[in-house]
Amino acid sequence: MSTPLAVANIAANLARLQDRIATAAARAGRSAESVHVVAVSKYQPAAAIAAAVAAGQRRFGENTVQDALSKIPHFAGQGLEWHFIGHLQANKARHIPGNFTWLHSLDSLRLAERVARFAVDAQTIVNALIEVNVARDPHRHGVLPEQVPELLDQVVAAGLSGLMLRGLMAIGPHPASEMEIRSAFAAVRKLQESCVARHALPAFTELSMGMSGDFEPAILEGSTLVRVGTAIFGERPYPVA
Repeated sequence: MSTPLAVANIAANLARLQDRIATAAARAGRSAESVHVVAVSKYQPAAAIAAAVAAGQRRFGENTVQDALSKIPHFAGQGLEWHFIGHLQANKARHIPGNFTWLHSLDSLRLAERVARFAVDAQTIVNALIEVNVARDPHRHGVLPEQVPELLDQVVAAGLSGLMLRGLMAIGPHPASEMEIRSAFAAVRKLQESCVARHALPAFTELSMGMSGDFEPAILEGSTLVRVGTAIFGERPYPVA
């Protein structure tokens, strides 16, 4: 559970984060408003999320369905935007529409079809990002860069009315130098541009890249959504098994 001091620090942490984002965006010749923070609230208590909301934060990212569903109802009616950023098993796809407006980890046609079907049932639309395993790490999820065009073709051809393709998501290589990180994120940006050219997708504009340790190089390479947890909430209070 977050201590009162930790909760009090969240507003200050968010202010420092926004200053760093503004600096990185200026270096890239971009406006700070072109970068949105998704506060990663995995395992954070409701009090910590409420402190972030009080400080003006509106976008929150969750990694597990079970943890998210225990918290989202507490903030109903507050205009928050919930992003599912973890690996999603197809058998849990029904929990996304109605709870989350964004899915950052689309990695198969089967998952796209299931999320879309449940979204139609719920009379809503889920914004989806294809997860790219740009680091080619066998321990990570996502599709390899060269597999993205095929998955994109499949999803577009399926004509899924409950799903809107919005861009790409990637986790940068680690450990890696800043040059290596920027190179990986630049590759994802170029891949996103090629996807737009391939299918003329006007809404395929988002790049979810960068976390607490590498959001600045991600912004320099075009990230529009940075997924930040530790820099806002401090070290994550993992649950006791």
